[in-house]
Amino acid sequence: MNIVIIDDEPKARNLLEILVKENCPQISQIFKAEDLLSGVTLIKKHSPVVVFLDIEMPRYSGLEIFNFIDSSNYNFEIIFTTAYNEYAIKAFELSAIDYLLKPLRADKIKEAIAKALNSIGKAYINKKLDELQKSLKSANFKKIGLPVADGIKFVNFEDIILLKADGMYTRVSILNSAEIIISKPLKHFVELLEPISTFYRPHRSYLINLIYIKEYSKKDGGYIVMDTNETVSISKDKKEEFLTIVQNIG
Repeated sequence: MNIVIIDDEPKARNLLEILVKENCPQISQIFKAEDLLSGVTLIKKHSPVVVFLDIEMPRYSGLEIFNFIDSSNYNFEIIFTTAYNEYAIKAFELSAIDYLLKPLRADKIKEAIAKALNSIGKAYINKKLDELQKSLKSANFKKIGLPVADGIKFVNFEDIILLKADGMYTRVSILNSAEIIISKPLKHFVELLEPISTFYRPHRSYLINLIYIKEYSKKDGGYIVMDTNETVSISKDKKEEFLTIVQNIG
């Protein structure tokens, strides 16, 4: 299996090559390029399974890769290598794009390659990249990428009704759509959606969108009823906080 490394910094290219060779025996050949266009040439010639791609490079950004290559003709995963700030990392996560923060670490590289190899052919990388570009251009993120069996489903925040913990999985209830089961714990989404003010965690097993609250019942110790008629528990230590929040909605 081949990989391509595209980075304008020689030290970064060489370090990544060494770390991949030492930690990823399933990779047979590594090809390196110092700019995007040279990297595109390597991709077309060697058909890599994974492309490590820097974002900030002279002349062309790594985000412009599909301006020079038809993604439908190539089957590879992209792992961005970046020194971006927290704001940009949030965009990566919401778009379900894999990334490695510089300085690079061996364990993270090994994990990222294993994940990428498992995702080949399922992720619609051009669609994810399009969502990433939109997110990076705006501080007002509007969508989240949810990895499903046959690809990525992009959902508007405002269409998510609730998320429910199911062991190491999360069940996502979406407006006018079937429930989706995601192979990530609820904690992942709690952290990811924290900046979105309409989401609230009334119980360790639930993250709800306050937009879809139908009623609050004091019966049986108190619980929430959503527009879908699904009932949501409230932790004892959250009741006062929750009631304060809902009384100030509007």
